[in-house]
Order: sequence, then structure tokens, then C-alpha cells
Amino acid sequence: MIQQLDRYRTPPSWSPGAPLLVRSLWFGLGSPLLSARWLPGSAWRVALLRGFGARIGSGCRLKPGLRVKFPWRLQVGQSCWLAEDAWLDNLAPITLGDRVCLSQGTYLCTGNHNFRSPGFDLRLGPITIGSDAWIAARAVLAPGTVIGAGAVVALGAVVSGQVPAGAIVRGNPAVVVGER
Repeated sequence: MIQQLDRYRTPPSWSPGAPLLVRSLWFGLGSPLLSARWLPGSAWRVALLRGFGARIGSGCRLKPGLRVKFPWRLQVGQSCWLAEDAWLDNLAPITLGDRVCLSQGTYLCTGNHNFRSPGFDLRLGPITIGSDAWIAARAVLAPGTVIGAGAVVALGAVVSGQVPAGAIVRGNPAVVVGER
């Protein structure tokens, strides 16, 4: 099959979820500030994301280098940690429970493409991470992934689908290797 990328069209049912002015302000000002490494501090990052529609609980720590595609599609519980270079590529909603830790370089991907379609159709799926879960450094979560409460996704794991509560997964594709 030949990819015909010139045939790609955004699905008519999909919307960026915010008016053009809000998106322009986010991409031109908000997003660069959020990810800025030269600006220390977490509280102002939380306030910035909230100002653009994210729902973020109290006691959260957000590190420099954090990237969020659409803050208005982000819900973060209480006392969460979002580390350096975590990338929340949320074309669809991302929901984090309480006390979730996203370590350095994690990638949460809610959108992908249908490689069997010549037009490379967009496929979306929300990501949900239960309370007390830890997503270790450089782990990748695919569209539609659900991480159960208290689960651990090990260093560099690639997860697609469901991870049971309290499970420890590792590898590519990630498999259960124990319980927390």
C-alpha cells in the first residue's frame, strides 16, 4: 500500500476544543512559558495551565520542560508530580488520579494514525491513569490506555491497552512482571 498523505483530512467530528484566540495564545505564549527551563517554580505553571482550562488539584509539582498540547483537555488530581520533559500530547482527554507521578521524558500520546488507510486517518483515544500510579522515565502510553490505581510502568515501557491496578509492567510491548 502507498501512503497518500495528501489525502489526509482532519476528521469532521474532531475539534481542537477551544476558540482560535485561546489556541493562538496558548501556542504563542502559554506553551513556551510552561516548558521554559530558565523559569523555575511550579505554582505559576499550575496557575498558567488552569488559566487555559486545565483542572489541576492542589499540591501538584510541575517541572521545567513539561509540554502539554491542549490544557483544556487535561485533568490532574491532588499532589501529582509531572517531571522534566514529560509530554502530554492530548488531542483527546488525559486524566490523572491523585498522587500520580509522571517521571522524566514520559510520553502520553492520545492520537495516532491508521497505517492501513491510504489517507492516514487520525485515530484518537483518551488516557486515564489511576491514583498512586507511577509512570517511570521514558515510558510511552498509547491512545486509549488505562493504567490502574497503584500500578507501575517501568523505565522505557511501551503500554497500549489496560494495566491492572497494582501491576508492575515493563518492556515493549509492556507485560505484567509483578505486583506492587
